[in-house]
Amino acid sequence: MASKQSKFNYSKCEPTYRKAAKDRLQEFWDVFEKEDQVLVCINADPDSLACALAIKRLLRYRCKSVTIAHPNEISRINNVTMVERLKIPLEKMRNVKADEFHKKIIVDSQPGHHPSFEKIAFDVIIDHHPVSGQWEAKYIDIRPDYGAASTMLVEYLRAAKLKPSVALATALFYAIKVDTQNFEMSGTPADGISFKYLFDIANKSLVRKFEMADLRRSELKYFTVALNELKYSKGRYFTHVGKVRSPDLLVVVADFLNHVGEIGWVFVSGIYNEKLVVIFRCDGYRKNAGKLASKIFGQLGSAGGHKESARAEVPLKNLEPTDKEFSSDMLKRLIMRHI
Repeated sequence: MASKQSKFNYSKCEPTYRKAAKDRLQEFWDVFEKEDQVLVCINADPDSLACALAIKRLLRYRCKSVTIAHPNEISRINNVTMVERLKIPLEKMRNVKADEFHKKIIVDSQPGHHPSFEKIAFDVIIDHHPVSGQWEAKYIDIRPDYGAASTMLVEYLRAAKLKPSVALATALFYAIKVDTQNFEMSGTPADGISFKYLFDIANKSLVRKFEMADLRRSELKYFTVALNELKYSKGRYFTHVGKVRSPDLLVVVADFLNHVGEIGWVFVSGIYNEKLVVIFRCDGYRKNAGKLASKIFGQLGSAGGHKESARAEVPLKNLEPTDKEFSSDMLKRLIMRHI
């Protein structure tokens, strides 16, 4: 029998932590009946994709069908590669009618995170982001201190004594790596335990392929431009790539140049959607990329970031007329005034 509708707020979060994994699993399973058609809604990224696959496994013999739907475009080549290699079955939100499903789940997100989710009455909410509202659902498990929602789903699988397939373990393993940034930016002991459990099951060569798949073949030309335009001064690289199809390409070029041992700073710029985008990279030792980005571009557009990495986006209309025809030399002169 399905559990009663319950309202969630942050003050009710603590008791969820005290529950045993088996109790949480049973409460989750109690929401569903054999003939249910279930819709799993995600804002597609590695963590949510892995979680949706895990939910599909948990419900395989407990309901009639599970459909995974997402409202966002999957454009990052890493994520496209993950979906293609693991053959993750997905539907666009615009192509499904939520009212036709008996039960609805949202995972690695909350109803207020996307307009497509706001009008759906979810039966289950599972997430690791900070609580952003008071949600009503039959079952809610939100743990903001967890580095990845995939960690939570590994706990569900282990409580159910369901060993994940290689494909599922690979997805969950990669998701935890991505959301914890290889445990450099976030992560809890629970994330480490789940990561260790998956280590011997996941295909780590495939994970490496996801991580390395930053470029399409047609995008290699940007490296040619970046290297041809490369300027060097006092342990610093500067290059302007021109118009790009995605700012992600600038990030890939900057990370590549940052591998050069004797280089302390990397600055890569390009034009995207009538904006000048500048990527900053450094080692973070006695340097602060975020502060430098804000100092140079904060008055012209959005700028900031971490000690090791930062980004600035400036509408072209905010630049001086002489700066609109941007070049590597101009990027160098602009930054050298402030560094």
